[in-house]
Amino acid sequence: MSDPSTASIVSTPGAQPTESAAPATAGQPQSNDKPRGLLGDAWRDLRRKPLFWISVTLIVIFLVMAAFPSLFAPGDAVNGSLTNSLKKPSADGWFGYDQQGRDVYARTIYGARASIIVAVLSVLGTLLVGGAMGIIAGYRGGWVDGLLSRIADVFFGLPFVLGAIVILTTFNGSGSGNSKAQIMSLVTVSLIVLSWPVVMRLMRSSVLATKEADYIVAARALGAGTGRIILKHLLPNCLAPLLVYGTIMVGSFIGAEATLSFLGVGLKSPVVSWGIMISGGKDFIRVAPGLVFFPAAFLVTAVLSFVMLGEAVREALDPKLR
Repeated sequence: MSDPSTASIVSTPGAQPTESAAPATAGQPQSNDKPRGLLGDAWRDLRRKPLFWISVTLIVIFLVMAAFPSLFAPGDAVNGSLTNSLKKPSADGWFGYDQQGRDVYARTIYGARASIIVAVLSVLGTLLVGGAMGIIAGYRGGWVDGLLSRIADVFFGLPFVLGAIVILTTFNGSGSGNSKAQIMSLVTVSLIVLSWPVVMRLMRSSVLATKEADYIVAARALGAGTGRIILKHLLPNCLAPLLVYGTIMVGSFIGAEATLSFLGVGLKSPVVSWGIMISGGKDFIRVAPGLVFFPAAFLVTAVLSFVMLGEAVREALDPKLR
């Protein structure tokens, strides 16, 4: 049966609207707001969070610092004079000089480039490899899911530091003569190889929870192919966990690169990074604590910035935390 009030209004041309409908049109203005999706609601919540703006501001500063280090430090970050060895901070060198007479402030600024480039490239590669494996395993299921899951378990069982040491000492050992690009590429590949299983599990669980949704079943019934279902339906609805994890993972990889460089198996000279500076300054921490303190302060600030941004994005994308 049809609604009598609706039928009377539609079928009778000269009929006047009822009293219950009049206040809705005359007394209340109609809203022109378009319905927002998940990202729209998340952006509305993020704009209200001071933590989000603080972390974004710091990240933008670090990105500009990595892209244009000469704007912050016009000095030479590679060459130095032994006459300035271990000099205290002054107007000429704000953070002092290291044991080889190099400007610590310039090296700290230029160290952001290698650390951030390695972290960002590692995150992109990890999300690409792990995300693709997770989509295939979750959507196909069966023996494909079992095979990819067992491969992920093998890599997941490798200790991160031990696996990185084995990979980097094999291909980037002493006397290898690798260039800057080769050294950074090897560190990036080692981080991707040891980190993609976590992303694969996240994407697989998201696909398993989404692939039986009504809109996926309807698209499959209408004849949509596998590629269209994955790209148009599954992927956009499974990106939220990866977006959160990827943001936090940038900070984690900055710390991981610094750890490997400190141990002497990550980035090496002539590359300038915060981990290399901390490793080189640890032996002089009593006479020149700034050699360790300043790069460590920048390192901690960069890691915290990405972690805080990831936490803010997680709270905005999770409806249970609003």
